[in-house]
Amino acid sequence: MNYQRELEFARRIAAAAGENARYIRARGVTTETKPDASPVTNADKENERLIREAVEREFPNDGILGEEGSSKSGTSGRRWIIDPIDGTRDFLRGNRFWCVLVALEEAGESLVGVAHFPMLDETYWAARGSGSYLNEERLQVSAVTSIGDCSFSPNGLQLIEARRHLPRVMELMQRSWAVRSYGGALDACLVAAGKVEIWFEPKVEVWDLAALKLIVEEAGGAFFALDGSRRIDRGTAIACVPGVVTEVRQVFGITPA
Repeated sequence: MNYQRELEFARRIAAAAGENARYIRARGVTTETKPDASPVTNADKENERLIREAVEREFPNDGILGEEGSSKSGTSGRRWIIDPIDGTRDFLRGNRFWCVLVALEEAGESLVGVAHFPMLDETYWAARGSGSYLNEERLQVSAVTSIGDCSFSPNGLQLIEARRHLPRVMELMQRSWAVRSYGGALDACLVAAGKVEIWFEPKVEVWDLAALKLIVEEAGGAFFALDGSRRIDRGTAIACVPGVVTEVRQVFGITPA
């Protein structure tokens, strides 16, 4: 099936939200702390409203799930999953690696995924069965086949949820060719672009992953949670190139698929 209309919409609205966030940041950002101790800004909330209202206009029968509270069941069996600013801490500090994530899901699988990085002028995007792209360049994961040749990007290691995984993460870090952490969404996109081979997150939500999983998989990469499934609602995530899937699963003690 061709998802061109949905893809064009997702790219357009992600770009509009990116510009909106830049405008708000230039004007002045207000910040609150959520119950999980993560920050949320007026830009997060305004972006989610902007995207939600656009979805309701153009796809009124689709459901919606957003990080900042948007929730609508819909009647089509599809839902749009929104992270209005992924990397709010980067956004607050003036780092360039924050992005807008928009995905369309049906029956537990993402059909369309967009990760728009306004400060980098980069948009990673994919549609199911149609490949993965950076702007207009087709992406392909790297051909690396050994952890010793991998660039490894672990994230969230400061979180309490990461503590029990640290020995295995450290093993991977010490076996890898390089360790680089640019920011969760960007690291996943760099796996798709062939510049990073392994990405690990010890605590993530569905809105963090819906677009990124598709972008990685359509570039030929593997995505799985620590329970071995490809689900995005398990709270953990690993993306890697096919050549090291077996080794990575062994390090984390994941039963072969």
